[in-house]
Amino acid sequence: MITKRKLMSLAASAAMAAGMGTSAMAQEVTLKMHQFLPAQANVPKLVLEPWAERVEEASGGKIKIDHYPSMQLGGKPPELYGQVTDGVADITWTVLGYTPGRFPQSEVFELPFIMTNAEDTSRAYWQYAEANMMDKDFKDVKVLAVWVHGPGLIHSKEPIRSVSDLNGVKLRAPTRVANKLFTALGATPIGMPVPAVPEALSKGVIGAAVIPWEVTGALKVPELVNNHTEFGDESLYTTAFVFAMNKAKYESLPDDLKAAIDSQSGEDFSALAGKLMAGADAPSRAVAVERGNNIITLSADEVQEWKDAAAGIEAEWIAEMDELGFDGQALVDQAKALIAENTK
Repeated sequence: MITKRKLMSLAASAAMAAGMGTSAMAQEVTLKMHQFLPAQANVPKLVLEPWAERVEEASGGKIKIDHYPSMQLGGKPPELYGQVTDGVADITWTVLGYTPGRFPQSEVFELPFIMTNAEDTSRAYWQYAEANMMDKDFKDVKVLAVWVHGPGLIHSKEPIRSVSDLNGVKLRAPTRVANKLFTALGATPIGMPVPAVPEALSKGVIGAAVIPWEVTGALKVPELVNNHTEFGDESLYTTAFVFAMNKAKYESLPDDLKAAIDSQSGEDFSALAGKLMAGADAPSRAVAVERGNNIITLSADEVQEWKDAAAGIEAEWIAEMDELGFDGQALVDQAKALIAENTK
């Protein structure tokens, strides 16, 4: 015979189980998103966290994305791509150039003066990656987006206007292509992830850094250097990024959760990410202006000097791609055509 106390106990257990079931249904999957910048930096704040929120909403609360900024899951920025392939993190955002030579086809977007603007070039980059990279360079991950930042420029302790001003300058560059460029221009490039820039500048390890305006605020670069060299409407260089998910984790999800992730990823999101990243350039630039820093904006004739000095980099890159078994000229032609087609 079931006593009243036993009935109450059974009812309480059923209620608890129902509550647990509701909770499990509401939040079926938790994903770890890992990246190298502090949470308050523009890309996490404007691009990554809003993307995560949209995915959570699209999933009806079945997906929760925990954000780990500043390498909180351990390792160093160059290890991020390996972490997402190995499952240390479920999702990572990283600079492809942090692992030089691993993603050769993406380097075409980092060639000097090839970019028009970040939004349209990022859309072209996605289309190029779909055509060339998804089953090769990116075969081990689920690519969520690829994009580039706004116009790259030089931030320096001493003023830099002409190419000759770079002679002997120790300068941080982000990628293999950028290193080749600045070597050709007479500088001494030193590769390092962007979080290392402030300490390197403050200790005199480098006298200049090439980064877009948007990240200078988080790194406090305008407090560490007084000079900033802009290239008018041109982009001296840019950097290729990838936002990727562990392939096995993605494939393990039910179709509705895959659809929630897919709905917020891909070509349109790539273009949006580039647009948002470049859109943060102006507020960060204003900080340097307010501090009274020296903003050097080159004229068209002055920019042409830099173009002439950098002209050999593209041909050198094409030859390197040919040696790797790619058609280097075809890759350049394809990238340029896609950028032109997509530029508004």
